[in-house]
Amino acid sequence: MVPETSKQPAEPIPTRIKLTTDRIRRFTCPPDKSQAFLRDLIAPGLGVRATAGSKSYIFQSKLKDGRTVRITIGDWHTLDLDQAREAARQLQVIVDQGRDPRQEKRKQTAEAVAQLERGRLIQAPALEAWAHYIRARRHHWGEAHIACHEDAAKPGGEPRPRGRKGLTQPGILRALLEQPLSQLRAPTIEAWLKAEAAVRPTRARLAYSILRAFLNWCAETAEYRDQADPTACTTKAVQQELPKKKARKDALLREQLEAWFREVQCLHSPVVAAYLQGILLTGARPGELCILKWEDVDFQWNSLTLRDKVEGDRTIPLTPYFAALLRDLKARNETPPRQPTRLKKKGQQEEATAADPWQPSPWVFSSSQSATGWLQDPSNQHKQACRRAGIEPITLHGLRRSFGSLAEWTETPAGVVAQIMGHKPSATAEKHYRVRPLDLLRMWHTKIEAWLLEQAGMEHPAEAAAGPRLVAK
Repeated sequence: MVPETSKQPAEPIPTRIKLTTDRIRRFTCPPDKSQAFLRDLIAPGLGVRATAGSKSYIFQSKLKDGRTVRITIGDWHTLDLDQAREAARQLQVIVDQGRDPRQEKRKQTAEAVAQLERGRLIQAPALEAWAHYIRARRHHWGEAHIACHEDAAKPGGEPRPRGRKGLTQPGILRALLEQPLSQLRAPTIEAWLKAEAAVRPTRARLAYSILRAFLNWCAETAEYRDQADPTACTTKAVQQELPKKKARKDALLREQLEAWFREVQCLHSPVVAAYLQGILLTGARPGELCILKWEDVDFQWNSLTLRDKVEGDRTIPLTPYFAALLRDLKARNETPPRQPTRLKKKGQQEEATAADPWQPSPWVFSSSQSATGWLQDPSNQHKQACRRAGIEPITLHGLRRSFGSLAEWTETPAGVVAQIMGHKPSATAEKHYRVRPLDLLRMWHTKIEAWLLEQAGMEHPAEAAAGPRLVAK
C-alpha cells in the first residue's frame, strides 16, 4: 500500500457494485479518459482504478476534517479480492479513529528502519561507537589525550618508523573494540584486563580508565544506551584484576648530575640533548616541551610560554644556560640545508635539482623523521645515556621530578617551584594571596639552574643577569 502521489484532484468513484474477479478482469479505462473507477459494495472505501496500462485496488475515504485520502493497496494481479477487502477494512478502522493512514504508514516505515538500525548496531563492532565518542568529545580534550585514545585503538600492522624491522602491534583496546558493544560485559573485560596486566600493567590501568569513560558515555547516549553496560568495569571481579597504582620515585641525585650532563651532551642529536636538559632545567612536562614553538620563545624578555594541561598556558623564565641551548638550535633551524645535486647525461654539466622552497621548522625541538614535525619520544636515547653514565634508567617524567626535588637544595620556596612546574596551588594562601611576577620567578629559577650546573662541574653563562636584555632586531 502506497499513498497516492498524483497531484490531480480525486475523481468521484461511481455507485457501489459488488466487485467480482470477472468484473475486475473485464473492467477497462475508456479511451477518452485518463482513469476510471469501480466502487465495491461490500468493503467500504475499496475500489478499483483502471488506467491505460494497469489496474489496481485503491482505498478512498474522508477524514474527520473533510480531507480526502486515497491510497493504492496493490495491483489486482498480485492481490486477490478478499485480501484487498481486508486491507480496506483495516484502513477504514484507522480513518474511523480519526487518524490519517498515510501518516500511520510513514510511522510504521520509520519504526521498521529504526528497528533495522538497532539490529545493525547490535552486530556492529564497538569501533563504530568509539569513533562517534571521539568525535563528540575531542573538543574537550587536549592533543595528548586524543593521541592516547587513537593509539589505544590503532589497528597495527604498519611498518615501524625510523627503519625498524617488523610491523606495529594493535592498540591495547583494539581486540575489545572489534567486538560488538553489547558483548563488552564484565567477564570479557575481566579476561582482557587479566591478560594485559600481566604484560603491561601501567598501560592496562590507563586503558581501563579510558574504556570505563567510553562505556559511561555510551550508556548516556540514546543511540547506544541499549547495548552498553556501564557497570561492566565496576564489578568486584574486574576491580580485583586492576593493577595497583604505583607512584614512581625515579629522580636524579645531586652526585649524578655531572655524569648525566656529560653523557647527554654527547648524544648525536643536539635537538634531543637540548630537549632532555630542558626538562631538567625547567621542570616542564615532557609533552609541553615537545610542542614548544619558536613563537613561544621570547629571547628579548627571557620567557617561555608553555601549553599547560591545567591552566591552558603558563609563562616561565628562560634561564641563561637554557637560552644559550635554544639560540644554538634556532641558528641550526634557520640554516638552509645543502641543495642536493645530480649528474646529467654524459657531456652535460652538473646542475642543481629543483626542490621545494625550504622553510625553517616552527617547532623548537623539530624532527624531520616525525609525521608531526616535532620530537616524539627520545626515551631510548635517554636510557642509553643513563646506562653509559652508570645511572639506573630514569623516565622523562623522572627528569621533571628531579627538578622539583633538587630545587630544595637551593632553599627555593615551594610555591615558586610549583608555579614554574605548573602545579596547581595546594593552599588558600597560594591560590588567593600569592601573585609572583615573572621577574621574581626568574631570580629563583636562575639560582636553581646555576646550582645544577655547578654540581655538574659546568660554568654558568656569564650573561646570567637577573633581568631581560636588549637584543638587536
